[in-house]
Amino acid sequence: MIYTVTFNPSLDYIVSVKDFHLGETNRTTAEQMLPGGKGINVSTVLWNLGFDTTALGFVAGFTGKEIEREVRNLGFRNEFMELQEGWSRINIKMKDFDGTEINGQGPVISQEAVGKLLERLDQLQEGDVLVLAGSIPASMPETIYAEILKRLEGRGVLCVVDATKDLLLEVLPYHPFLIKPNQHELGEIFGVELPTQESVVPYARKMQEKGAVNVLVSMGGKGAVLLDEKGDVHMLPAPKGTLVNAVGAGDSMVAGFLAGWFEKKDYEHAFRMGISAGSASAFSEQLATRAEVEQVYQSIEDGRN
Repeated sequence: MIYTVTFNPSLDYIVSVKDFHLGETNRTTAEQMLPGGKGINVSTVLWNLGFDTTALGFVAGFTGKEIEREVRNLGFRNEFMELQEGWSRINIKMKDFDGTEINGQGPVISQEAVGKLLERLDQLQEGDVLVLAGSIPASMPETIYAEILKRLEGRGVLCVVDATKDLLLEVLPYHPFLIKPNQHELGEIFGVELPTQESVVPYARKMQEKGAVNVLVSMGGKGAVLLDEKGDVHMLPAPKGTLVNAVGAGDSMVAGFLAGWFEKKDYEHAFRMGISAGSASAFSEQLATRAEVEQVYQSIEDGRN
């Protein structure tokens, strides 16, 4: 089973607003309400690609109940833990201004609640996969990702981490199967700018030297780079298409990579599935379906990207 953890899930209110003006009343021209959070996005695309998945995390209040309802409607399992105080956050995503969003804070997560989640993760078995994705609430210890990987060390659970800065660096001694920074996050760790695929490679190797098994670096419109566990470098440009909605594209890349890996246990295929899933989501109003991923994958195979 593939498990994902989203410590601070959300309702994502995705809006289009033409001619947005500060200090004035602005009206939407299109809107969507979707369950959000990086782990939930990963589970959604895995499910669309035909893989069983279970979403874990914390929910609270009326928004938490709506997140659970929306996830059930998507079709995959969830084992969200309900908090007694606060409410799950609402994040506002403005489609017309790529990367512009207002994210809520989310509820306070108690040590008792964290302990219950850790007890659930202790039940994972050899062959299971755990995806830790996204930021953590201020109420949680910054070492939580590293603590989880330490508890699972040596038990045959494949761990995937998509996080930034210290959250990512602290898990490396526990040899995560896959990490997926983007080029800006990777550059921030080392205090450099990484404008090209070639510039990414030496810093991906540094992350591998620190303990990561595979390093997948997303680069938006510049494609992606994979440094696999054998030390081989894979590069692909971004497939051609019209950007519709960038929300969840990176999470889709993680899901596509895992799907590709479990299909063939081949890193080139996994890499192509990853970039195909990420691009297919970016080209779609919602997260990618299997048919959309296969269409992008075929364009790469045919050399049309």
